Amino acid sequence: MKYLSTRGYPDRKQFCEILLEGLAPDGGLYLPESYPKFTTNDLANLRRIWSEKGYADLAFAILSLYIDDIPSADLLALCRKTYTEQVYGTRDIVPLKQLDDGFYLEALSNGPTLAFKDMAMQLLGNLFEYELARRGETLNIFGATSGDTGSAAEYAMRGKRGVRVFMTSPAGRMSPFQQAQMFSLMDENIHNIAIEGVFDDCQDLVKAVSNDAAFKAKYKIGTVNSINWARLLAQVVYYFAGYFQATSKDDQKVSFCVPSGNFGNVCAGHVARMMGLPIETLVVATNENDVLDEFFKTGVYRVRGTVDTHETSSPSMDISKASNFERFVFDMLGRDGARVKSLFGEQLSKTGQFDLSAGIVAARIQYGFASGRSTHGDRLATIKSTYESHSVMIDTHTADGVKVAHEFLAKHPKPKDAESVPMIVLETALPIKFASAIVEALGVEPTRPAQFEGIEALPKRVVNMPADVAVVKAYIAKACD
Repeated sequence: MKYLSTRGYPDRKQFCEILLEGLAPDGGLYLPESYPKFTTNDLANLRRIWSEKGYADLAFAILSLYIDDIPSADLLALCRKTYTEQVYGTRDIVPLKQLDDGFYLEALSNGPTLAFKDMAMQLLGNLFEYELARRGETLNIFGATSGDTGSAAEYAMRGKRGVRVFMTSPAGRMSPFQQAQMFSLMDENIHNIAIEGVFDDCQDLVKAVSNDAAFKAKYKIGTVNSINWARLLAQVVYYFAGYFQATSKDDQKVSFCVPSGNFGNVCAGHVARMMGLPIETLVVATNENDVLDEFFKTGVYRVRGTVDTHETSSPSMDISKASNFERFVFDMLGRDGARVKSLFGEQLSKTGQFDLSAGIVAARIQYGFASGRSTHGDRLATIKSTYESHSVMIDTHTADGVKVAHEFLAKHPKPKDAESVPMIVLETALPIKFASAIVEALGVEPTRPAQFEGIEALPKRVVNMPADVAVVKAYIAKACD
């Protein structure tokens, strides 16, 4: 399997090359030259693997189609090392929880940092360590987080041989629990950088450093953000696991509702659908930062500036430049790299928007997308109703997904004689990460795992910086020299 850039860069690369590289040399994102296609018989075989052998072997069966430069035995061992009952607390790793008839939550937050980012990041840490040892090299990871990516990356990389992590985050815009998870780590290979600005400023810094070929080569810069294809690929697996739990037949359709900020989580669903997983609709749920909802409704992609990016109670979605969205647009435009380069590399930077309204209706139908928006009031009401009706406590981002999913189902009822289509909402984090909103909605504190008792009071290790790429580069260089 070879990989290409969404912006038309001519070289084709293997998985382990792009694993350590991040962005393509032309600023594009990597995608496989083609998506493997599953037949109904293939899905039946995957269902058997899931049922008899479990999540790790299902992950291997899917990942091995995209990774042919790691020996099969080694890749299987890496998957089995990553996805264990000891780490995730359940054999199923991502169990479904039924709320109503045909309406499920898929639990993706059983990992070390209590967020869905662990599902991919734990594997990424093991892949990095394996490949760096094989090459005898080191890697300096430079990333951006709006909340959960940072802690997931740092917990996955702490203690890993040959790896340093430099993680930027928007100063003061994460929940106290999220900040404490990251800033309380004292490992020498972990560097936290609080940036004056919003998440998009952090993400712009990552892209600027990644686009500086000389600096990137000298300091061996890599990324763990979902611009790294390995992150997104690992997330594809839990769409299959959710499907097998919600269905009994291999041609039955399901829908997923995905809380979305950077479009990585739902883009993994797009890849699963392109591979033949019978997904009827991928429902994109946004908060007040509704750039993606606006696009899927109008076809206009219009990013917001720092002033116009709302600070919300689902802060991991406070994003207006969805970097993974470029991957979907690449597919939507028939994999026209030149046009994608024009839109994302030129027009977006000049005007802050582009217009694909002429093709948006056809794209929604062809790729099965829908979208909706949620507000702070919606979140509180959804958290309250879910708890009162089902005795299930959900976090604010998952609440955005539940609200939008119910709204979608109400607007698109199935005819009485039609086969029902299960709706699976992807859980994104446990409620403790956003305790203040839970208290506001329910009047009670969410359950706190014992290992995180008193975490907010621990000493913190973080440096504050302006959103200045030169300043950030100087810090990285000094730490590495």
